Amino acid sequence: MADRSSLRVACLGAGYFSQFHIGSWQRLQNVDLMAICDRDISRAKAFDVPAFDNLERMLHEVQPDLLDIILPPEGHAAAVRTALAAGLRRIVCQKPFCSSYTEAAQITAEADAHGATIIIHENFRFQPWYRCIKAALDAGKIGTPVQATFRLRPGDGQGPRAYLDRQPYFQTMQRFLVHETAVHWVDTFRFLFGEPVALYADLRRVNPVIAGEDAAHVLFEHQSGLRALFDGNRTLDHAADNLRRTMGEALIEGTQGNLTVAGSGAVHLRPFGSMDTIELLGTNTAPTFGGDCAHHLQSHVVSGFLRGTPIENRAADYLNVIRIKDKIYQSAQEGRKIQLGNP
Repeated sequence: MADRSSLRVACLGAGYFSQFHIGSWQRLQNVDLMAICDRDISRAKAFDVPAFDNLERMLHEVQPDLLDIILPPEGHAAAVRTALAAGLRRIVCQKPFCSSYTEAAQITAEADAHGATIIIHENFRFQPWYRCIKAALDAGKIGTPVQATFRLRPGDGQGPRAYLDRQPYFQTMQRFLVHETAVHWVDTFRFLFGEPVALYADLRRVNPVIAGEDAAHVLFEHQSGLRALFDGNRTLDHAADNLRRTMGEALIEGTQGNLTVAGSGAVHLRPFGSMDTIELLGTNTAPTFGGDCAHHLQSHVVSGFLRGTPIENRAADYLNVIRIKDKIYQSAQEGRKIQLGNP
């Protein structure tokens, strides 16, 4: 579709997070949002766009260029197969992709056989602070990166009503923190530091009302020798006026300095041996989720499909995130370091 002037988009799913997808499509000047489908049609109608409660009927009547699947993992495979059968060759799908690695690999293969492209809506690597850090690392601003830590502290997981007001299915997920949340940093660490070669994980449940784990320490070893630590606990908070902006704080340390991400979204560089810091990115004031990362990702996808620019987050590449996620659970279960080998 390179050099097309516009893209016809339809969305499947009108739950909590769909507001960020839909709002972004509506803001993009070279996108026509044609319809929204949800089995509860009243939720689809809330966006003042043609609404459907049947995916096949929507695809037949609207004939979109791209389907955006905004469902939990259990609905991904069936939705992709319906889209492929209807002739769709451009699909965006929310993370975590499908219910298992086997299912995700099968769906990816089926899409490839149809000549279709699936982009996984893994948006954290598109948050402005991580793009800023990537540019600083590539420019050598802290020398050789040696260690990195992200402390997940959204503070939304305490008490019997944890998650019920926004995403109640979180309480019943047998695999929660890693499967639903830490995958963001599996992918972000890959984006910043390359593929990990080994990992060790310790997982636990802090809030007894939920089914799965809500706290974790996962240590990644990267080929360069860098160690990256994901330190997550959803029952604790961090210093921020909006706890869901960055969801925590980051520190990347190198031979010539370090980089920090604060809860404000600001990025600072402290040269090695200095008491002073340099602001590389100021406080983020975007009113939407995560520094408007959904919009940044969708803008990236539109550019790829309309202008032929390279596209990140293709399903075939994202399969390694799922593989690493499964190895995290294996490490925690077996209590040992896991070698990852080649993706």
